[in-house]
Amino acid sequence: MPVVTVEASKELTKEQKKEMIEKVSQVVADEYGLPIQTITMVIRENTPDNIGVAGKPVSGE
Repeated sequence: MPVVTVEASKELTKEQKKEMIEKVSQVVADEYGLPIQTITMVIRENTPDNIGVAGKPVSGE
């Protein structure tokens, strides 16, 4: 049972999350040759204060 975790700083709408879950789950199911019912997906949304890139906070502070 594959588990896909997506972490991002941008908050998505419910509709955007629904679409992402459907599309990503289908790709993973296809690639692994598994039924889509076996795919679990978790979306974690982080505030920009909690993310750093190149040694700097994404929030710019």
